[in-house]
Amino acid sequence: MAKLIKNRSIVEDSWHLLKEVSSLDEISDKSAQSIIVPLAFWQEHRRELKQRPGKTAVWLQSNELPAALGEDLHSFALIALNFPVFSDGRVYSSARELRSNFMFKGELRAIGDVLRDQLFYMARCGFDAFALREDQDIDLALEAFDDFQDGYQVSVDKPEPLFRRREQTL
Repeated sequence: MAKLIKNRSIVEDSWHLLKEVSSLDEISDKSAQSIIVPLAFWQEHRRELKQRPGKTAVWLQSNELPAALGEDLHSFALIALNFPVFSDGRVYSSARELRSNFMFKGELRAIGDVLRDQLFYMARCGFDAFALREDQDIDLALEAFDDFQDGYQVSVDKPEPLFRRREQTL
């Protein structure tokens, strides 16, 4: 079973990411498993996926907006956001939007081209789970959360800027 970082700990990944799926027949052997399907597949087979015994989550490409999940957004225990390449920053905005605007409380997972150097910033935007790229050392990646002690800017994890937080301690 694959491993990932969740809530700053290394855990076994109990979800199966289906990168390419075109028919319900392809997931029939996974009926009791927890699966993550592409947004387009969810939209096309929403009714059937809601009735399956296993859990179903959705993943969005960097060009797909969280608003596309509509009324289903809060029914998901997990939403994954795909980084097609590490330099595609649109996913950071989607994570922040899910946490701040849509108040999504479930697991927010970074998938795709996820590198150790990004983890601190991803966490600041609201990600709490990280499926690292295969060539990344998951044990060393845990250190990324301690690369910096604090940030000046407002973020999902610290909604007040540093100067306001400092004022409160004086």
